[in-house]
Amino acid sequence: METDIDLGRRLKLSNAIRSVFLNALLSKRSRRLQRSYFELRRRLGRQGHVVSVFLQLDDPYSYLLSRYLPDLASSYNIELKVYLSQARGGEYEPAPDMAAEYAALDAQRVASELGIPFLDKGAAPPVEHRRGLLDVLAARAERDDFAEELSAVLEIYWRGDSETAARRSDTGESGQADDVIARSQDLQERLGHYKSGMLYYGGEWYWGVDRLHYLVDRLKDMDLAHEGATGASLASIRQAMQLALPVTPPATAKQLPPLELFYSFRSPYSYLSLKRVYEIADAFGLELRLRPVLPMAMRGMQVPRSKLLYIAKDTVREAERLQIPFGKIADPVGKGAERCLAVFRYAESEHKGRDFLASAGVAIWSEAVDVSTDRGMRKVTGRTGLFWPDVLASMESDEWRPEIEQNRESMMASGSWGVPTMRIGDDVFWGQDRDWLLARHIEELCDTGDGILV
Repeated sequence: METDIDLGRRLKLSNAIRSVFLNALLSKRSRRLQRSYFELRRRLGRQGHVVSVFLQLDDPYSYLLSRYLPDLASSYNIELKVYLSQARGGEYEPAPDMAAEYAALDAQRVASELGIPFLDKGAAPPVEHRRGLLDVLAARAERDDFAEELSAVLEIYWRGDSETAARRSDTGESGQADDVIARSQDLQERLGHYKSGMLYYGGEWYWGVDRLHYLVDRLKDMDLAHEGATGASLASIRQAMQLALPVTPPATAKQLPPLELFYSFRSPYSYLSLKRVYEIADAFGLELRLRPVLPMAMRGMQVPRSKLLYIAKDTVREAERLQIPFGKIADPVGKGAERCLAVFRYAESEHKGRDFLASAGVAIWSEAVDVSTDRGMRKVTGRTGLFWPDVLASMESDEWRPEIEQNRESMMASGSWGVPTMRIGDDVFWGQDRDWLLARHIEELCDTGDGILV
């Protein structure tokens, strides 16, 4: 029978092996080698630069992405192959109902900032015509104009145009959608992904309008831009998503609710969110409440290997964009995460919660410090200015558990299941790449008075 000590050793060894693998995979050298290998194979096979795009009818992010595909195709020497697909469910989507509801809200916010019409012809997508539209698309999947057809149907669906959807879906074509989608899913799985609204080129994935600029930069670096092409609409995305903060806090911000950050020590996106969230809170003079939760893997929500690999690779380029140190990882799942949560409670009592989160994040994600050990934790807390005997005492206590569970319940009740989640009043923003939307929303609250406590 395996003892608790044996189990702990096995988990520690597993974490160490996973960390070594990720550290090697995420290095810049590894990325350069992978890209060079792909380009060599492409040239030897006398193939063009093929960008594969996987779009889903009832995915709003697919609709937003589809609006920029014509500019992408006309601006660069590439061949776009567009597939009608469907995101993998099950373990890849731990809270599908919440995810769908939040995606529609989030995409509507993004669409407004990008100037894209969204649910302007109806309050909701014409879901009653979804099946008919899918069959119509499937029947045209092999046609040369399929990309234009899919984009047109996505627009009908996500503008809420029920009348046009009824006409387009009433063709008598049926039964083909499942097969077409299944083939697209199989291809996407072989290429290493599980989500819709994705672009693929040369071993790397790019999600929606949020990551499209990484692909554009790669194509530019390869000198694939057509002469005279401006790519104006592609450039406008990057401009729209710039984070802008006030030089001095607006006077009306004093009346706003606190800004809450739900955070996990095992989430690299949570780590990347810290600097920006701190800056936003300080720029607007808001009270910042830090609300850590247990990692998903410790809440019974397992992360498949392909999803873990994509998150790790995506975090590397996001860290580079944000100029945040990242790349040497010591996975804290298990004992390490629990110790961090216990110490955070003590750090908060000393008014050093922010400093501890930042120090632990740097240690875990850029220095490969093992916080499950006293040596590792002492390094983190020493930089934070915490008293080591009190740190040891905090790690012997389970008093942190009820509060952490309350944080999880509060986060879930607000419609979010994952981290980082930022919340101000009743408004929720999920993901470290929504900092710019959060800041714009706070500006609106300051300007209009909406949500101000009286």
